[in-house]
Amino acid sequence: MIGARLIHQQWLSIVICGLILLKADAGSVGITYLQNAVAKGAVCLDGSPPAYHFDKGFGAGVDNWLVHMEGGGWCEDVAKCVSRRNTDLGSSKQMVKQFGFSGLLSSQQKSNPDFYNWNRIKVRYCDGSSFTGDVEAVDPANNLFFRGNRIWEVIIEDLLAKGMRNAKNAILSGCSAGGLASILHCDRFRSLLPATTKVKCISDAGFFMHANDVSGGKHIEEFYGKVARLHGSVKNLPASCTSRMKMKPELCFFPQYVVQTMQTPIFFINAAYDSWQIKNVLAPTAVDSGKAWKSCKLDLTKCTPAQLKIIQDFRTQMLSALSGGVNSSSRGLFIDSCYAHCQAGKQITWSSDSSPAVGNTKIAKAVGDWYYERSPVQKIDCPYPCNPSCPKVDDSD
Repeated sequence: MIGARLIHQQWLSIVICGLILLKADAGSVGITYLQNAVAKGAVCLDGSPPAYHFDKGFGAGVDNWLVHMEGGGWCEDVAKCVSRRNTDLGSSKQMVKQFGFSGLLSSQQKSNPDFYNWNRIKVRYCDGSSFTGDVEAVDPANNLFFRGNRIWEVIIEDLLAKGMRNAKNAILSGCSAGGLASILHCDRFRSLLPATTKVKCISDAGFFMHANDVSGGKHIEEFYGKVARLHGSVKNLPASCTSRMKMKPELCFFPQYVVQTMQTPIFFINAAYDSWQIKNVLAPTAVDSGKAWKSCKLDLTKCTPAQLKIIQDFRTQMLSALSGGVNSSSRGLFIDSCYAHCQAGKQITWSSDSSPAVGNTKIAKAVGDWYYERSPVQKIDCPYPCNPSCPKVDDSD
């Protein structure tokens, strides 16, 4: 009986140690709430304080800062914002207290050799406007606050006070809606740091295209227009863009117009067949009443030849848009031919044995080579379905 108990205790100890090791590998990082931001009106949709997770730098990376903005779509009308308000995309009250850092944010040298010891921050997303909104009045009927730009400003201000103002190196990055935010706020981020700081930006799956949908309509243009009007975003979009797009300044939500006058070096990580964009820009359900695209947009192997032609044309439009801009020589690209969305935040796609590669180069190496200027990086994959390193699409998706 005693022997059995000892064996049980030994096994229990092994399990607990294993869980601790797993937690360490995942890089679990605690949450920081900016309670003093509430007085400045810099709040989530529900009025709760903004939040971020901060893993401090060490060793040679102690003066280097990587600020990564979370993604999670947008809310374009009051009803959609109300539906987000009581989730972690609208309230810091609903956010997990610990967040696992992986990929670009990993603290493991082997898997993230260029940035593992930097100060790494994950900014939580709770405003629904890619951190662009600022409406003074509160929606009284629904108690909604549209203050995304204020959230961005107070968090950057807080990080500057915590040492980022002395940064030697700094990166503003993000995934999806956060990847769009990293484009929209890139030059402003540069302006807030010393001239001596080496500042660059990274957009992961944030290059959303201004393109017609399969019906010939402008679904995504109308969608972003609604977001901009509801959140009061236009005044916080890059002035270098809105001054040129005076008739439709809300079009500066689209990166292809912003990058034309961007001054800060930026790296674009994007799937040429971005799964979110194929589902929501190219073939949104709203314009596919006959459900002809239902199977195709979940799995490219199920597309008809005619559908694949439309998808290949969409890729061509994206590559053309990415090539524009006055500062294109400092622009880095990793455009793989995978059917994916957001690839830098997960170890499996960032730098693992099974990560997608373009020309034998994985995302982590491409980004590091570009940031440290070890070599120019403009990796553009061949057209689908040429890349065997792309992950297979799960039929249950």
